[in-house]
Amino acid sequence: MPRQLIEQAILAGPFSEALELEIEEVSPDYVCMRMPFSMKRTTVADIVHGGAIAALIDTVATAAAWSGVDAPEAYRGTTIGFSVSFLSAARGVDLGAEARVTRRGRSICFIDVIVRDPQGDPVASGLVSYKLSRNAPPGPSSA
Repeated sequence: MPRQLIEQAILAGPFSEALELEIEEVSPDYVCMRMPFSMKRTTVADIVHGGAIAALIDTVATAAAWSGVDAPEAYRGTTIGFSVSFLSAARGVDLGAEARVTRRGRSICFIDVIVRDPQGDPVASGLVSYKLSRNAPPGPSSA
């Protein structure tokens, strides 16, 4: 169920589709994704744009937060905090991102993300805070 949710609710949006993200692995509180290299996501020459890397971090963290939810229809969620550190340039390569929920509170999840190049060298790291809120129960009918 988490993989299907991630594909349909997170990766099916226009922005995620533009990033061409691919799920590699999903388990409770862990998601691994890949962003293939494209000249459409570069800044100078073949260097992957930091904004594309940041979007990858936010997306894989969001997926990790939802990967541990048993009844997704009962929740809504949003990123509430985000920090990224760029560690080295990614030049003309696909990028892999791993996200792990390090703490899951009643409504806030803290997710660590590492982005690596194909050789396994770190390109960026991120810390994402994600809020999952229960949907309000339906009110009494006025009929």
